Amino acid sequence: MAMGVSGVLWSVRVLVLLQLVSGILGWGEEGHYATGKIAEGYLTAEALAAVKELLPESAEGDLANVCSWPDEIKSLSQYRWSSALHFADTPDLKCNYEYCRDCHDSAGSQDRCVTGAIYNYTYQLSSAYQNSSSESNYNSTEALIQSTGYKALRSIVTGLVWDDMIIELALKTFYGSNLATMIQSIQNNITENWSNELPSWESCAYNHTACPNPYASESVSLACKFAYRNATQGSTLEDDYFLSRLPVVEKRLAQGGIRLAATLNRIFASPLKIAQA
Repeated sequence: MAMGVSGVLWSVRVLVLLQLVSGILGWGEEGHYATGKIAEGYLTAEALAAVKELLPESAEGDLANVCSWPDEIKSLSQYRWSSALHFADTPDLKCNYEYCRDCHDSAGSQDRCVTGAIYNYTYQLSSAYQNSSSESNYNSTEALIQSTGYKALRSIVTGLVWDDMIIELALKTFYGSNLATMIQSIQNNITENWSNELPSWESCAYNHTACPNPYASESVSLACKFAYRNATQGSTLEDDYFLSRLPVVEKRLAQGGIRLAATLNRIFASPLKIAQA
């Protein structure tokens, strides 16, 4: 596909979906980057070629460089409408996620949450990729950028501690403040310790292209089990809290990367492969 207007439009959507898929976990910049970098290693040749063609020049061919884009622009006046697409709120004392109950914005408008955005942008991108029209290609790129960034796939909606602080502490304590070293450690865990779980991470029920609802359900359950336990409002979190939760955070980064890659692989599968599925 030739770049130009259609290429620009595709690029925008690629970036959107990238953060949404990797961001169901609500990461900060380091978490989004790590998820995107992990995803790159699990893209099919077709998906990798498509993504690289759609990325803006500023990304320098690196998917991970755009995974924080929706977070970076959501405060701009022209993108304030997207704020609700960065999360999904569940009722207090509920440890499960229900789309009809939980996917709405503060005004009560349905489908305006991170999982709704993932479904929307995945559909737009898939349709545009198959149709390859100029206008739809543009919209697809924008959708992908937003989806991926929002989702780079929000798995636990727990605020600053889980978005940033656990990762920052881990970087300083265990990885010499080197994000590449942390990413490599997670990649080693994927191949050496979690490889048997990869098929379940990659799968999507009923041949769906995206399946964020189960990811959100996992996240809410983990939030109740790990994030909020022994973390009452106003309490000071000690080192034991951070250290005991770090394995959960690193595994969720791994899952986000694998699932982001799997989603992109399904979107950019050739028509023949789609027909055979």
